[in-house]
Amino acid sequence: MTADILLINLAGVLAAAAPIIFGVIGETISERSGVSNLSMNGMILLSAMGSFAVALATKNAAAGFLAGAAIGALVSLVIAFASITLRLSEVAVGFVLALLCRDLSYFLGSPIMGEVGPRLNVHPVPLLKDIPVLGPLMFRQDFMTYASYAIVALVWLYMFRTKAGLTLRGIGEDPKAAYVRGANVNRLRYLYAAVGGAIAGLAGPIYSLSVKAGWKGTISGLDGIGWIVLSITIFGGWRPFRAMFGCYLFALLQWLGLALQPALPGIPAQVLQVAPFPLMILTLLLVNVGNSEWVERMLLRLGDKNRKRAERVIRALNARPPRALGVPFEKE
Repeated sequence: MTADILLINLAGVLAAAAPIIFGVIGETISERSGVSNLSMNGMILLSAMGSFAVALATKNAAAGFLAGAAIGALVSLVIAFASITLRLSEVAVGFVLALLCRDLSYFLGSPIMGEVGPRLNVHPVPLLKDIPVLGPLMFRQDFMTYASYAIVALVWLYMFRTKAGLTLRGIGEDPKAAYVRGANVNRLRYLYAAVGGAIAGLAGPIYSLSVKAGWKGTISGLDGIGWIVLSITIFGGWRPFRAMFGCYLFALLQWLGLALQPALPGIPAQVLQVAPFPLMILTLLLVNVGNSEWVERMLLRLGDKNRKRAERVIRALNARPPRALGVPFEKE
């Protein structure tokens, strides 16, 4: 494989990671506020189908992206209403919605299966596209891939460098303290659930209007992506840049599964294609292993020097969810 071909393939990895980044960033915002959206898998399928249908009808890709964001926001608001107002289980409602949205996408999308609709075009960035290595890798992409770079930085700045971001983290960590300081907890949770859902909803049209253009129903290859989004949110420790790394890692593993097939003819192609999924599960185990008592007992058996090294590694990997995630807030 030549250097040019390798760069082209790695550029494809960045493009393939873009919808996952939007899904993870959207879920991170929602969960930081205390609302967990477990309907992500079905929601992405429904937004992919709905956005493609709108783009096909209007001959306008931008209209499709607006439709995808609207679908994501509406589904997220259903979960927020069930959790915040009705005090129902987010887990139960999320799983039911995941199945409902998935089946709806297949049923409602049947008439448009195989249709050719609008899709995003590649727009190289002048001057930047000519930078050695980085140019072909990062700056010869479509608009939404560029947007995936920006949204990570913007959300990080909002969360960790603004007063509003501090309030967002506060209502997910200690809503009572945030309420005492003047935050309308439930209203803000509705807001951030909708915003996070709209951002995550953009993952669908990025697939159906760019990465995997068109709608092919059950053979679209999107079923399961939503669960990966949820797992990478945990892997990312609810922090945008770490989450972005997880998205690129997963996309890279998917590409390696395809790239290694010719070199490993003895291994069935299906094994390499599904390998990224158990590898992400293993990564999740490593992320959460520091919270286990048996790990603490094993660390005590190590010498001081080795124990300190192990503790540093575990602290770097460890991720703790917002303390009020999934916990309804009631004024006392």
